[in-house]
Amino acid sequence: MTITDNFKDHILDSIAEGVFTVDRNFKIIFFNKAAEKITGYDRNEVLGKFCKHVFNSKLCYVDCPIALAIKSQKSIFDFESAILQKEGSIIPIKLNAAVLYNNTGDPNGGIISFRDLSEYESIKRKLEKSTQFHGIIGHSKQMHEIFQLIKDIKDSGAPVLIHGESGTGKEMIANAIQATSSRGDNPFIKVNCSVFSDNLLASELFGHVKGAFTDATKDRPGRFEIADKGTIFLDEVAEMPLQMQLQLLRVLQEGTFERVGESVTRKVNVRVIAATNIDIKKALEEGKFRDDLFYRLNVIPIEIPPLRERKDDIPPLVQHFINKFSILYQKEITDIEDRALDLLMENNWKGNVRELENVIEYAFVRSSSNIIEISKLPSTIRGNAKQSGSTYHEIVHDDPEKAKLLKLLEENHWNKTKVAEILGIGRTTLWRKLKSINLLYK
Repeated sequence: MTITDNFKDHILDSIAEGVFTVDRNFKIIFFNKAAEKITGYDRNEVLGKFCKHVFNSKLCYVDCPIALAIKSQKSIFDFESAILQKEGSIIPIKLNAAVLYNNTGDPNGGIISFRDLSEYESIKRKLEKSTQFHGIIGHSKQMHEIFQLIKDIKDSGAPVLIHGESGTGKEMIANAIQATSSRGDNPFIKVNCSVFSDNLLASELFGHVKGAFTDATKDRPGRFEIADKGTIFLDEVAEMPLQMQLQLLRVLQEGTFERVGESVTRKVNVRVIAATNIDIKKALEEGKFRDDLFYRLNVIPIEIPPLRERKDDIPPLVQHFINKFSILYQKEITDIEDRALDLLMENNWKGNVRELENVIEYAFVRSSSNIIEISKLPSTIRGNAKQSGSTYHEIVHDDPEKAKLLKLLEENHWNKTKVAEILGIGRTTLWRKLKSINLLYK
């Protein structure tokens, strides 16, 4: 069966995300119904027009996602930006961009899919009011120490190197540093160094002049110029090519650089926050990360501990995600079953906070009652449940305090939330007590 172009258009018109395509000259040739709804434009108003003249986003003039995709030969995912609606409102969006190819395999245009983040940003603002520190949830001693460090460096312009496993929240820490910084009202530019090819990364960071390479049809400022007097966040900095590491070192030491294809030295005043999840010691030993750059970036080091080392943060994180998804999915779910929370506390969380959020969303979608039950957790989590080989009464036989705790649990049908309230302690503290005497699972 051959799918006709008309049928393809019907498919694209049926999805909730906005979709539009452009030809090789960046003129719009398709605009789906969701794009009409999000932007306020009728497709007949935009077809044949240059996309940058329709959306008027600064992204169009600095970092056109389709142009980036064509240059890098890679699709771009979850790129955050903003567009101007027909009525004049600016709305935040998240987009994906990919290259369209003709029958001979040559680039023939591009496709963008995007979704309106207005509602999500509203939810985010509501949730941040109840969070501890600029949107970050952290009740553990380790996170409190990080919060205090961020407060201590608010007047400093020194480089910061954030290290932590994937999913620990490095970008959120960078956001908090910027929010509390004396540069907080100035530009804050983010770059993922692993997304761009070697040649393209130089152009992205330092800009280029017309004619510097094949697609350089005009002068273009780099991210450092745009971030002047502000802050730049370099994510996955250790994946930067060695030659680029040398150029970055120069900016850190002297505050100077040249655009690609130009010999004019330019000066900037930019605070650098960098992040990586690699084994830094190993990268230094293997020569993949320059020693001099590491020491220049590591003036203020921030090590984010993995979630398995700060399990005190799990209950408040779980409640935060429940609150978030109750708004997002408009479901009246307010709590999690004790046994389900026990399993979450025991899990190793290789994916850290991001994995925990995904687990709660999975359980949230499956739940029909107002509490997340253990049966609604993913099978991978439920399969981690451990069973004790000893009986509870054998464990507490010689310890009156533990025996009293066991009696209280049995009287309240192992409702740990109620027992914690009776004892005047938090659920996390009770969890630690139960774990220490092997009473965690019932």
